[in-house]
Amino acid sequence: MDHDDVVEAFQAYLRDHNLPVTRQRLEIAKVLLASARHLSVEELTEELRRRGQAVGLATVYRTIELLVRSGLVVVRDFEEGFKRFEPARDIPHHEHLLCTVCGTVTEFRDERLERTTTLLAEAHGYLRQRHRLVIYGVCAACRTGTTPS
Repeated sequence: MDHDDVVEAFQAYLRDHNLPVTRQRLEIAKVLLASARHLSVEELTEELRRRGQAVGLATVYRTIELLVRSGLVVVRDFEEGFKRFEPARDIPHHEHLLCTVCGTVTEFRDERLERTTTLLAEAHGYLRQRHRLVIYGVCAACRTGTTPS
């Protein structure tokens, strides 16, 4: 689904649940659903302000909750004291690297890891359903003093 289709899917979700389709909700959805990053509420609010959109914090939280319930956004908790949100793109399961200095999140996928987690679960008598891996470290940009992209 491209960006416009996802925003339209959110509008349809709101209408299907008899919820108002407001300009503010759509602006929040546009920013969050177009983001390649894992945004915090603070980052999302700041981006909205940069775009000249005056949106209250309560509206941001409520709209994110609706986006999550609609299945269009996924909550990520990297144990930083706040949550991040990413669009639920049509990509396979993936893992995350989190820079403990600048907060950059990098996604990766490795078939070897997928096979290993299945083998480990089976070795302990489990039928693996899902797993989550976050690797915490310092990104190359922070180690070299350059700006992360």
